[in-house]
Amino acid sequence: MPHEMDTLSKYRLERAKEDLASAKCNYEAGLYKASINRSYYAIFHSIRAVNTLDGFDASKHSSVIAHFNQYYVHTGEFDRQIYKVIDNAYHIREKCDYRDFYIASREDAEKQIEHAEMFIHLVEDYLEKK
Repeated sequence: MPHEMDTLSKYRLERAKEDLASAKCNYEAGLYKASINRSYYAIFHSIRAVNTLDGFDASKHSSVIAHFNQYYVHTGEFDRQIYKVIDNAYHIREKCDYRDFYIASREDAEKQIEHAEMFIHLVEDYLEKK
């Protein structure tokens, strides 16, 4: 991987880790919607770190996710079950951010943190091998 792409990929992964740390802080403070939001972004920026390998980025979240699914999940680079983690994180984050009166539970926030941690570790391992 060219130096610039390697640097960008590492930057995006570090950003994902910062988002995860923020998710944990929000969780501990009882801010479950904010925690879910940050957990989603931890996953999203991890996806962007992988997409850097082939020079892809987009302004729309759905495009970033679709690219990852097409070139990394459907090809077997990542387990197909990971799509469910991404899809769930995307949808619950949208509910938290955009639905009036949506109540995010402690359990939802905890689950999203666990998923984000797992996702970051998978991406970290994958990038180390590349």
